[in-house]
Amino acid sequence: MPGRRESRKDKWRVQYAIEARSLQKRFGDKLAVRDIDLVAREGEILGFLGQNGAGKTTTIRMILGILSPDAGQCEVLGSRRPLEIAHRIGYLPEERGLYPAMTTRDTIAFMGALRGLPLADGRRRAAELLERYQLGAEVDAKIRTLSKGMAQKVQLLGSFVHEPDLIILDEPFSGLDPVNQQALEDIISVQRQRGATILFSTHIMGHAERLCDRLVVIAGGQTRFTGSVAEARGVLPAVGALLAERPVPAGLLPGDAYRAEGGEWRFSVPDDGVDRLLRALLDADVGIRDFSVERPTLHDAFVAMVGDPEAEDARRDAAVDAPAGEVL
Repeated sequence: MPGRRESRKDKWRVQYAIEARSLQKRFGDKLAVRDIDLVAREGEILGFLGQNGAGKTTTIRMILGILSPDAGQCEVLGSRRPLEIAHRIGYLPEERGLYPAMTTRDTIAFMGALRGLPLADGRRRAAELLERYQLGAEVDAKIRTLSKGMAQKVQLLGSFVHEPDLIILDEPFSGLDPVNQQALEDIISVQRQRGATILFSTHIMGHAERLCDRLVVIAGGQTRFTGSVAEARGVLPAVGALLAERPVPAGLLPGDAYRAEGGEWRFSVPDDGVDRLLRALLDADVGIRDFSVERPTLHDAFVAMVGDPEAEDARRDAAVDAPAGEVL
């Protein structure tokens, strides 16, 4: 009908696989999730970023219906009862767990059966997936005989053997070597090409930078940023670097310019770009030996938003290793 306004419910179901608004969750005296908003559009890969302990897993469990929020609301694939549509969702939890005596094929088929896939179909699809992802020789191997990377790949295959519309992966790359990390990235990309919406949590920026259409960054149980990778990197200015043969006149470079080790000048790139600055430097005849612009990485932007996850991990490890009574 011409002029008909789309209702909120229609819009929700058309645009979003997940829409979570103002989620809160308390455990005793601790407010683990304070006020999180998270929207995943249909068919996209959404990165859910935060340091360890930021509230990612708690939020994911509320989205899945494993935990009930104390406040806020969430719809998943158009339903407020995600447990009733579990057959449309694939889930890889942060805590890995497989039956060591089962074969890889039966493990994947069993995980599919838990989501409503007939066991015979699950076994057939499991064999196909194992062959496709270089595990065909292990189709009848016991889980206990697999390497950690292989076992994690099997569990990932089990999370989407039933071909769900939505796949949620909680820290899928944790503890894997670079080869297996790349294999998991390839699997995630193929599932998106199939049409699935994918949400994965991580505190490793490289995976998010390569895979994600958009990001949600949280810290302290609150949403700090939502947008594309480019928008996240845009939180910080680009940095210019100048190496000149002769002194640079005072006031010519941006106000935050400083001289680094080796005589190189470093400064924030002006909002209007570097054309005017370069012309001024040429007119001043400073003898430009080198001039470059460095764009901030996603890691740089993440640290600016929430702190350095690698430094926090190192601090936590040091605290664990410290002798009794020693304060770090």
